[in-house]
Amino acid sequence: MVKSNFRNLIVKKDVLALLNDFAQAIDCQFTIENTEGEILFGQAGGTCAIAHPIEFAGEVIGWVRGSQQASGVASFLTYALKQESEKKNLAHELLERYQEIDLLHDISIQVTASLNLRPVSRLLIQEAAQLIPSTGGAILLLNQKTNVFEILAEIGSSSYLQQPIKLGEGIIGNIVQMGRGEIVNNIVAYPRYLGEKKQFNSLICVPLNVEERVVGAIVIGSETAVNYTSRDLKLLSILAMQAGVAIEKALLYEQSCEAAKIAQIQAQQLQTTLHELQQTQAQLIQSEKMSSLGQLVAGIAHEINNPVNFISGNINHAQQYVDDLLRLVHIYQDNCDYLPEIQELSEEIDLDFVSEDLPKLISSMSLGIKRVREIVLSLRNFSRTEQSQMTPADIHEGIDSTLLILDNRLKTSCSNLGIEVIKNYDVIPLVECYPSQLNQVFMNILANAIDALDGQEKEGIITISTSLENGKSFTHSPYIVVRIQDNGSGMTQDVRDRLFEPFFTTKPIGKGTGLGMPICRKIIEKHNGQIECFSEPGQGTIFCIHIPISARKNVEVPKNMLSKGSFTFQPPINTVGAPIPTTVVNGTPVTVFTPAT
Repeated sequence: MVKSNFRNLIVKKDVLALLNDFAQAIDCQFTIENTEGEILFGQAGGTCAIAHPIEFAGEVIGWVRGSQQASGVASFLTYALKQESEKKNLAHELLERYQEIDLLHDISIQVTASLNLRPVSRLLIQEAAQLIPSTGGAILLLNQKTNVFEILAEIGSSSYLQQPIKLGEGIIGNIVQMGRGEIVNNIVAYPRYLGEKKQFNSLICVPLNVEERVVGAIVIGSETAVNYTSRDLKLLSILAMQAGVAIEKALLYEQSCEAAKIAQIQAQQLQTTLHELQQTQAQLIQSEKMSSLGQLVAGIAHEINNPVNFISGNINHAQQYVDDLLRLVHIYQDNCDYLPEIQELSEEIDLDFVSEDLPKLISSMSLGIKRVREIVLSLRNFSRTEQSQMTPADIHEGIDSTLLILDNRLKTSCSNLGIEVIKNYDVIPLVECYPSQLNQVFMNILANAIDALDGQEKEGIITISTSLENGKSFTHSPYIVVRIQDNGSGMTQDVRDRLFEPFFTTKPIGKGTGLGMPICRKIIEKHNGQIECFSEPGQGTIFCIHIPISARKNVEVPKNMLSKGSFTFQPPINTVGAPIPTTVVNGTPVTVFTPAT
């Protein structure tokens, strides 16, 4: 390489010009040749025989042959070779620095652009291995809780770094704890070497800091002895700064993601809470409306009840008085001659017709007032004032009261062919409950069944069955089962899934609030019961309500009660319009409609 540089120097135009000028100045011919005797300048055969050495780095690389004055040429060439070498070394060093700066710039861009810590760490340690002589290395992250380093990224043979490294212990732990980078060219000779597993003979370690807080370290090492320099330490320190920036960004991003996640969860919780509050508010308003309506109905029923009782109590006497008066009139007719005035009045008022029609009027009035009394009693039963504790109540009485209130909707009208109600009542005991709340459940389900049957081209049928059953997982008490079944249009799976969802309704705007069924479920759950729905499109609907007969557990029911009744619920299997089967309930044939699923 030196000989090649020597030849290249001689053939340069500016050097050749200087050599020619020098030869003319000393008025003497000289030759320049290399150590092999090859003449690089001048002509052989000159009379000057003194050989002047040309030296570079303590080595003779050529000769200047000529007079004594030619020694200046040898000195000039020696100096020129030295300058040329320094120039090339400087250019090489500048190129290396430029490449390092360019590489660090690329690394900086990638670190800035990425928020994923591990790929960035892998990139940094790979670039460190290219810039600094090494056989392995790693970027370590300090666990702030345990003070033990964890490997983020590694390269080459770094099993030395696989063993647990704790802050303040061993070579790396001590260097990081001191907070500044350090070169260890001989690990065994290092003062803090504790005899840990040795794989590197030489290494450089630089702490990674984030806001004056140690978060990790970057380590580069070599299995063979390497004389690492301050330049290597400086390069690794620059990479350590980049790694620190990457870790800081990743930690901030992780914290921001965690904060965003928490904020999102809190927002969802707030949204859920708000939705629940809105549902609760709507249900409370609806319940308050029902309570106010119940109080209003109870008050009206009470006010109506007094004159109804007055009329009912006197109508029998009126009937008797009318009978007596008519009998007296007939006796007068049979035994007395008519006076002209009486005869004229008798013909005017058609006494015979009045005598025949008046008892019918009194009887009709008696039936009407009886009907009014039944309606008033149903209203009072349906809207009885709620008590703070459950009271024993007759479930059948509540259902019958509800049906009586809905009686007008069951009759044939322009929109339906009438609805037949079939009641299959088993012998059941009184149930400890809040009666008016259960009546509200029956009202909602029956009203919905009537709505489903309204407008059908066939006669609607609602079947209401009750039974006493014993033993179910959700209660230790015997329980009443109320089944309300219709042959309406049924429901789709989507509607059935959302049946108890607050504010969900399939009715037109203004006809449904979407709160009826959710309130029903809450009422049944308040009674420690369950409500279930079975339905398919075009196959009708069945609601099954399970209510414990007592709020107490393990209530004993007389065996003779448990043995009565033979109705067994079967999931609907027939098609709509199939023959209506007949079953026997308590020894009496009863027609039961079973819609299909």
